[in-house]
Amino acid sequence: MHGEYKVPGGKLVVVDLDAQDGVLRNVRVAGDFFLEPDEAILAIDRALEGAPADTDAAGLAARIDAALPPGTQMFGLTSEGVGIAVRRALAHATDWTDYDWRLIHEPPRSPALHMALDEVLTDEVAAGRRPPTLRVWEWGAPAVVIGSFQSLRNEVDPEAAERHGIRVVRRISGGGAMFIEPGNTITYSLSVPDALVQGLSFADSYAYLDDWVLGALGDMGVRAWYQPLNDIATDAGKIAGAAQKRVVAGAGAVLHHVTMAYDIDADKMTEVLRIGREKLSDKGTKSAKKRVDPLRRQTGLPREAVIERMIASFRNRYGLTEGRLTEEELTRAEGLVESKFGTEEWTARVP
Repeated sequence: MHGEYKVPGGKLVVVDLDAQDGVLRNVRVAGDFFLEPDEAILAIDRALEGAPADTDAAGLAARIDAALPPGTQMFGLTSEGVGIAVRRALAHATDWTDYDWRLIHEPPRSPALHMALDEVLTDEVAAGRRPPTLRVWEWGAPAVVIGSFQSLRNEVDPEAAERHGIRVVRRISGGGAMFIEPGNTITYSLSVPDALVQGLSFADSYAYLDDWVLGALGDMGVRAWYQPLNDIATDAGKIAGAAQKRVVAGAGAVLHHVTMAYDIDADKMTEVLRIGREKLSDKGTKSAKKRVDPLRRQTGLPREAVIERMIASFRNRYGLTEGRLTEEELTRAEGLVESKFGTEEWTARVP
């Protein structure tokens, strides 16, 4: 069995092993990380040899930590990362490069249609009718997008939203509210087979699916990192939030979407969103305006250039072929707007 895992912000860990009579055998760990002293790699292999095959990543990491020589130094490598690579090997997880990725980057769509397209495309990936897809959104109107389980009245000031011409829509994934203005926002979705995240915990899958964009930001001079559970942050503040939805039909699929602040009208945002003190209490700041630090200031690049560089970074890593929505997908999405995402019943399902 073969498993790979790129440690977020670090290096690739590769594990080859057998599972015999419920335990790990013939374990070999490799990768492009740095490790001192040399014999530490053999200690890692020995620590994993004979471990019960149902040991979780944290348990495997504990075995490794207990076996490492005194003074061991790891660079681009963590014991937890090795444990995750083992779990991915046992789960027969796939890798990014196993797929023929498609890009969808089309003209602006309404907020409700974007919500519907996420559901339709992820369902299509789960059914095996569409290859894994990166979809870069263009917004046709300003919006507030609330999470699947958020209370509408707790999150949005309806009078302020109406005054500013902002539509409220609800997505199928959890997480918090996003304030959207077309020229100030960069949003993308990944619709991926469940096999890509096999062996990862729910939390680890966020970091794994966000890693490529951290590399793209780094190439633009932005030192960014994944901040659990679902934020992308820099020294200056948060720049993006992610959310996920799992689809269990067919072979299974994961929707992972990210909204990034290219620029922001912070005064308007705080008028429209009811951002409470409790929500800010764990963010280390007293002001909602200070929570987000836009990419425009950090990169000095036009929004279109940021998007182009992100797409190029993904293509260079994993390959990416230009694609488009099919007529069937668009028709299904438009139907979902009428029956679900454009309705008051759905938007206010948690009043």
